[in-house]
Amino acid sequence: MTIYVGNLSYRATEADLKAVFADYGEVKRVVLPTDRETGRMRGFAFVEMMEDAQEDAAITELDGAEWMGRQLKVNKAKPREDDRRGGGGRKKDY
Repeated sequence: MTIYVGNLSYRATEADLKAVFADYGEVKRVVLPTDRETGRMRGFAFVEMMEDAQEDAAITELDGAEWMGRQLKVNKAKPREDDRRGGGGRKKDY
């Protein structure tokens, strides 16, 4: 399972997130997506922990918690939809 962490401060770092989630167990991986054009953080992250029970505890405790001046949104990440068609979808026949 992967945890989605939303409404993050743009100052949050991978080390910051590891420190917060370490209170609930061993953190396997943290991903902080950035904007392709600006390189700026996008305000959310994904966290993976070693055990599902640890992830469940982190979600329960951190969802709605205030951290770095923002109220976190923490839940199970939804599976990524693999849509690589690119711009615009189907062409219309005129």
